[in-house]
Amino acid sequence: MGKRVVVVGTGVVGLCVALFCLRRGFEVTLVDREPATRRSCSFGNSGLVVPSHFVPLAAPGAVARGLRWMFNPVAPFHIRPRLSLDLFAWLLRFARSATQAHVTRAAPLLRDLCFASRAHYEELAAQPGNEFGLVKQGLLVLCNSDHAFAEETHSAETARALDMPANVYAGREALAMEPSLRPDIAGAIHYPLDCHLSPDRLIPCLEGMVSKAGGSFQWNTAIAGWRASADRVLAARTQEGADIEADEFVLCTGAWSQETVRGLGLTLPMQAGKGYSVTLPSYAKAPTHSALLTEARVAVTPMNGGLRVGGTMELAGLNRAIDARRVRAVVDAMSRYYANVQPQDFDGVAPWAGLRPCSPDGLPYVGRTRRHVNFTIAAGHAMMGVTLGPVTGQIVSELLSGEKPVFDMAQLSPDRFAGR
Repeated sequence: MGKRVVVVGTGVVGLCVALFCLRRGFEVTLVDREPATRRSCSFGNSGLVVPSHFVPLAAPGAVARGLRWMFNPVAPFHIRPRLSLDLFAWLLRFARSATQAHVTRAAPLLRDLCFASRAHYEELAAQPGNEFGLVKQGLLVLCNSDHAFAEETHSAETARALDMPANVYAGREALAMEPSLRPDIAGAIHYPLDCHLSPDRLIPCLEGMVSKAGGSFQWNTAIAGWRASADRVLAARTQEGADIEADEFVLCTGAWSQETVRGLGLTLPMQAGKGYSVTLPSYAKAPTHSALLTEARVAVTPMNGGLRVGGTMELAGLNRAIDARRVRAVVDAMSRYYANVQPQDFDGVAPWAGLRPCSPDGLPYVGRTRRHVNFTIAAGHAMMGVTLGPVTGQIVSELLSGEKPVFDMAQLSPDRFAGR
């Protein structure tokens, strides 16, 4: 066996990191604060693999929209008022990052990361027994208003300039693509390289591959601190006071990452962006394509013969309490885009809530830290955790092997907000 690697966190990112490290001959232990039956952010999300999402969360117009929606509890984006210096500092950094220059710099990187991840999913899905429902028929971006359709048409032009195929369908052309739409739909953009899958099936597949490759799991094990000396981390310390020693440590704890690294002298600004979903296990009226409802900021995914609908971004701290009003807003949006879907179709369905790990500039933290040479961060993927999980695993395994990734790692540096 090679060097010992401890991966903290068993979401899709942590599992992909473990799998790619095992493929390189490392001895890997995964540690998670929750039991194996967890229902974390990697389970209830929309299961989208979306190369079309090359614009980071911090983009021009995001601040204005946030201010406009801030005091509306059912708006797509909502900040729950609370006294928090971390939140205030995060918002300032977000505002500074939301520039066209940032988008122009980040878009090619996000495109390349997404393309690499998509290729990994194709390879994983081709292996016997890996039935996680990968569907490669593209994604529809649906628009109810002419204004939104014009904006998304412009985004499609930007996508094509980045070698991202995008097809524009106005009015009834959109109905030909998705017959379940309302006849008054303004239009749709089809991104043929986007895919979707079932997270509920993906996670067990990844766990099985990790176990088969020799990885081990420690469940119900919360990391409360670290033992370090000079520029190295020697051990992760559990809440019970036990030390888990290793040669390399990789942090994949999502929205809890900022709290988990306290005591290591790292600056890792992070906010939990709460999202909601409802899943109908069987639904005869499910659309044929996955979709994004532009004005409502809602994702729609046909899944295992059923339907999952999810959305909203709520900055409310590290809690998964469910606000029924926000869930209802997600459900109600469906009838404004689809002809035969009614809000009452979702009555009695238990909602799910998960916490997306959001960095201030909308890019994940992936890379080694300067302060500790054997400590790597892989967190902050926001709504792109499923999309970017495999390529994150690839990058981390390359770094731990002493190789230089082909991607622009400066933009992903976990140290990029140090001193800022």
